[in-house]
Amino acid sequence: MFTRLRQSRYSQTRFQLIDDQGVSTAYAGLAFELVDQRGRRHGGRLDASGVGRVRKGVEGPFALMFRQLHDASNGLYSRLMGRTHYPLKITELQVRAERTRFLDRSGARPQSKPPCIDPDSDYYQIEVRHLVEHVSHLPPEAGSLFPVERGPLGVHIAEGRHTVLQVRPLRALCPLLSTDPQFCALNLYQLALMATLGNCSFAGPARMSRVQDPFGEASMMGWRASPEQAKSYYPLYEDVPYSARLEIVPFDPVLYPANDPLCGMAQETPSSVHYRGDIRFGAQGAGAQVFVSHNDKVVLVAVRSTCTWSDLSQDAEAPQVPFEEGEGQVHGGFYDAARQAYELVDRYMDKFHWGQAVLICGHSQGGAIGLILAQMLIQLRACEVQLYTYGAPRAADATFVRAAQGLVHQRMVNHNDPVPGVPGSWMNRPLSACCAGTVLSFVNVPAGFGVFVAGLSRLLAEPYQHHGTLRHFMPLEFAPEMRSHVLWDPLSKTITQHAVSHAVLEQNSAAPESEGGLKPRVDAGQPFMIDSYIPSCWAVLRRSQQALQARCSLVTEREVLFVDQALEHVAQQLRVKYREVMTCAGGTFEEQVEAMNLLMREMSNVHKTRKRLYLLRFRVPTRADVYGQYAQQPGVLAESLERWESHSESTRIDQLAMAPIDELFAGGVPVDHLLA
Repeated sequence: MFTRLRQSRYSQTRFQLIDDQGVSTAYAGLAFELVDQRGRRHGGRLDASGVGRVRKGVEGPFALMFRQLHDASNGLYSRLMGRTHYPLKITELQVRAERTRFLDRSGARPQSKPPCIDPDSDYYQIEVRHLVEHVSHLPPEAGSLFPVERGPLGVHIAEGRHTVLQVRPLRALCPLLSTDPQFCALNLYQLALMATLGNCSFAGPARMSRVQDPFGEASMMGWRASPEQAKSYYPLYEDVPYSARLEIVPFDPVLYPANDPLCGMAQETPSSVHYRGDIRFGAQGAGAQVFVSHNDKVVLVAVRSTCTWSDLSQDAEAPQVPFEEGEGQVHGGFYDAARQAYELVDRYMDKFHWGQAVLICGHSQGGAIGLILAQMLIQLRACEVQLYTYGAPRAADATFVRAAQGLVHQRMVNHNDPVPGVPGSWMNRPLSACCAGTVLSFVNVPAGFGVFVAGLSRLLAEPYQHHGTLRHFMPLEFAPEMRSHVLWDPLSKTITQHAVSHAVLEQNSAAPESEGGLKPRVDAGQPFMIDSYIPSCWAVLRRSQQALQARCSLVTEREVLFVDQALEHVAQQLRVKYREVMTCAGGTFEEQVEAMNLLMREMSNVHKTRKRLYLLRFRVPTRADVYGQYAQQPGVLAESLERWESHSESTRIDQLAMAPIDELFAGGVPVDHLLA
């Protein structure tokens, strides 16, 4: 039954549990069970030094096991152990191990026997899973330089020896996610990573036998949105007890009937509980994926569309349909995808939602799907939802947008990303058939301010509207080797519709024989869109951290002057164009009045945008602006930042993430530089 271990030396068989620091008090008082050579079971408790002793007359060697379940006195463990779906067999040993910490913060095993241990003692490195009966909810086994012999009844203990068992801490890295409704740079960066890499891999066998990390090895290897991405990006993590991590449910057909293969198509696996990758929508059968996980504070939902720009453009003229869960009309394709995503999220929340905040993130089309999904959850489940989207296209009409005002939605848009300007019937038509109106190409302004298309909102297939608070990321290039950025919420269409307006201008300037749709001209920007949001959000976080440390505003006088002078040139040329239209004899009276109204509206928007720009000069970020709720947890935040900053990529020098070097404007760089 047992392998004979080392020859006896001590008069009594003893064993001791110690933590990663070499301290044994963490396991004092635990009840244990020994199985002797004849298969008889013997119970006992560890003393104040974490030592267990075998009574004389009991024949060894022995198998050691800790079966005592936690008494559920702690709220977190009580909920995990008592829930209806996938209740966990959490032992008191597991709870104690979750309270210990690693000697090496990287989680690496000690490379040698602790010096406090008797050299003649037997020393082994073990894990909780080696000493308990049910292990399906525990992490996979880590490597060890001092492995222990074990069997189905537990760890083997030699008779007449003193055996020291060093128990690996049960800790996990959980992404820092603020649940405060206030916008913070931390969430913008963290959720950008998860939205762009929302396709967590569940490609293994259906009968998964071990717990997986919801984000794979990204914590150690860096986050990559695509193989072409040049740099790695690391999330900020909090070191938490293992049971407080973002959970992936266990797989155990013995404990959980839903895992039984006899269930056939209804069998549940971690993949089917957390992930759906077969969402299809639109005329071309475009694809989307949705992933969901949770802990005791938050339910996290990531939506990612797998369709290409070509797929989206083919579905550009999808009809609006009634939003049956509430008010308004929504894009038929995105609504179809959101309904399929809702099926997964609704089932998941039935099992694991007890009042936590819900965070949803989505990139590009995934953001549009996420918007409709978020409003469905609010209407049908009355839960607290926050939404972060990155380059999301329009998804609904004005009635839907008004009805969804209670949804906290941070909508980030990159200056050169045309996707937020769609859907629109213009994508597959000649511009001349769209009645775009006046196209202005401004002169003596940075490139990013170069175009205004009067009536572009109508051209973009209104009544599609945007929802949420705009976070417009505008790179500024003062010189070839000097650049920065501004994150703000401008009203001017010259800025907010820059990417689409530029495509309109190119199409309008093309030779007549090349006049097809605008889609081919926007297609060229697609590779940029995929990878741009993570670097931009990282730059926002770094710039915010620097402003917080320096106690200065998020924009400098130089940036304000640069943008303001560009807007002044735009305003002047709009006024000139307005006078031209007013005195122009061509066209009908109705067309003349409409063009004048559109120009007047843009002049007003430029004026309001300049006022918003001036206010940025006085906005000094608070810790909450940067870190959300973690501003009130300095210890947790400091440890997380130390881990994040240990990766050189996290704090690399990049001018886009820094304030520009201030110079005297009179003798410094001229104003007419290019905007990136």
